[in-house]
Amino acid sequence: MKTRIISAIVLLPVLIFLVVSGGIWLKMMTGFLALVGMYEFYQAFSKENKPLHAICYAFAIFYIIFIEQIINGYHYFNIFVSVFLMVLLIYTVVNHKKTNIMDAMTGFFGFFYACFLLSHIYLAREYVYGNLLVWLAFIAAFGCDTGAYFTGVAFGKHKLIPDLSPKKTIEGSVGGIVTATILALAYGIWLQTSFEMEGVNVLLLCGLTGFFGSFLAQIGDLSASAMKRMTGIKDFGHLMPGHGGVLDRFDSVILTAPIVYYIMLLLMKVPF
Repeated sequence: MKTRIISAIVLLPVLIFLVVSGGIWLKMMTGFLALVGMYEFYQAFSKENKPLHAICYAFAIFYIIFIEQIINGYHYFNIFVSVFLMVLLIYTVVNHKKTNIMDAMTGFFGFFYACFLLSHIYLAREYVYGNLLVWLAFIAAFGCDTGAYFTGVAFGKHKLIPDLSPKKTIEGSVGGIVTATILALAYGIWLQTSFEMEGVNVLLLCGLTGFFGSFLAQIGDLSASAMKRMTGIKDFGHLMPGHGGVLDRFDSVILTAPIVYYIMLLLMKVPF
């Protein structure tokens, strides 16, 4: 516990600084976390096929560098995904004696799980009012985690999915959703009174991201647990002492960041 607390005290200010700064610093952090997350994923599922992983890392680096153009360019994302998949399939055919289609599928999924989903932290931060709204991804994830823990300890009686997480309860799950939604709405009230955000229904946006984000935060946590149980590992990595690896620490944010970004796109309807 001591190591976990010290690690959080050291890393939390760094995370806050980078998210506040945005721009190239946040892009570099996102790229670093994405590559480490992909490495952790491949080590868990397919550690032997390093040449195929190198292809995936190369596409991840290209994606992060040109993320604005790929995401916002006309059909560029479709082209990127198609070329990525074709290259993996070509590699699999040419090196069929050393690799197989499951390795290619693992490589493809690892990119989307650890890189594409996580990159929405940067996308949300760089969107209009993103310097204020990107925090909803963390409020939904960590607010849900905290609320679920204390509600589960106080009232938890019915197991949620014991095969994946024996300690999680239905009561804790509901408590997490309620806590995260209340925190997101409270943050929205503060935003309304402190900043002028033209054309944005702040409370609606915060309420939706708090509710759906907290639900997806739990899905992210449970899906990571399912992966670790399948591969027989305790943690994906050891980058953060006391917290595990990138995928251990950000398993919830991996799904809350996209929901924040896409709700922003849906409700704000303003250019990038």
